[in-house]
Amino acid sequence: MDAGTAPEMPRVPPRGPVFYGWYVVAAVFIIHTVSCGLIFYNLSIFLKAFVAEGGFSVSAASNATAIFFVSSGITGLAVGWLLDRYDPRWVVTAGALISAGVLAGAGHVTSLWQLYGFYVLFGMGNAAVAVIPGMTIVARWFNRQRSKAIAYASTGLSLGGIIFTPLSAGLIERYGLMDAAYWLGLILVLGVVPVALVILRASPEAIGQSPDGDPPRRSADGSLLPPDGVSFEQAMRSRFFLLCTGAFVFSMMAQVGSLAHQFRLVATRTGDDHVAALAVSVMAAASIAGRLIGGVLLSRIPSKTYLSAIFVLQALSFLLFAFVEGIVGLFIASVIFGTTVGNMQMMQPLIVAEAFGLKAYARILSVSQMITTCANAAGPALLGFLYVVANGYQLAYLTITLSSVLGFACLYAAGPVRAVLEAQEKQTRG
Repeated sequence: MDAGTAPEMPRVPPRGPVFYGWYVVAAVFIIHTVSCGLIFYNLSIFLKAFVAEGGFSVSAASNATAIFFVSSGITGLAVGWLLDRYDPRWVVTAGALISAGVLAGAGHVTSLWQLYGFYVLFGMGNAAVAVIPGMTIVARWFNRQRSKAIAYASTGLSLGGIIFTPLSAGLIERYGLMDAAYWLGLILVLGVVPVALVILRASPEAIGQSPDGDPPRRSADGSLLPPDGVSFEQAMRSRFFLLCTGAFVFSMMAQVGSLAHQFRLVATRTGDDHVAALAVSVMAAASIAGRLIGGVLLSRIPSKTYLSAIFVLQALSFLLFAFVEGIVGLFIASVIFGTTVGNMQMMQPLIVAEAFGLKAYARILSVSQMITTCANAAGPALLGFLYVVANGYQLAYLTITLSSVLGFACLYAAGPVRAVLEAQEKQTRG
């Protein structure tokens, strides 16, 4: 992003009683709530619906879900490039329209190639409307209060599960996938597009402000200074980028696999779809609470220490899912798992900004997300395969417990979070 260029003519006042960045946070919160609720959290609902109504096997539906993550990850590279060059409002709007159109056609999927095509396009739309644009925009608007701003904005990722998981499950149960999908697609458009077009702005510099509402940073000639940070090439070569991304690969693969199968796991063990939907909602509520608590704690605890603790909790939740059968035990596991879901989704954008700055943030985050998201594809497929092999979920969840342990080991070996930035600062001073 070229923050040194002249600001656009804003439709909003550049100054006011509330820093405009908080309006941007509110907009990203709403966009995440609607898009994540109807796309990401609906993956487990669609998995069950495609098996029940479409006649697909659990293995086929799980493999198709995996394609969603590969498509989303690869498309994210293009999204990162677009965010550095164009107004993010148009990127988010395009993503919402693509996702809504695909979502509305869910009930027309009758063959395997259509199922795969559905998830390819769904993944493309998701990449353009969700985490990469939202977190890139919020990170640009804040420095000192970045962890709090990202925590608030990303809370929508979990609130979407609370609101839209039971809504989607109820609509599909009552009207069937074909009719329900039309309404879900319409809700996605109405919930995202107006908010993106009216409120979002690419950066504080775009309307003549600076992060956190501080006075604009200017060079000797009066032009706005570009954001601090390291180059894309420096970040890609760094030990921290490689190993920290590896840590998220293992942990997020396990997380996404569990998210895709949680609804079916609880429904299978309790025999009640309503209990399963409630368990997903409880998990999402715990995700919100965990993320908000994390936003406060991160101002007092080093990010790496905090993230390490999240890996430990994730492994514990998977062990519980592997063995518990009763409703109470499944809900306890859902709560623990939920606290890790919220924090894991928040920590990757936050730690990338802390480690490498904002100079090439969108591209660096998009590569990290691409690698992680493509690895995520293995999660649902792996759990689906192990479920079939073992005729149950115990082996599957024991396997992803090991994945969390490997993620913890990679994070430990990654080294100091700010090593690359500090090395560049020393070189500049020298």
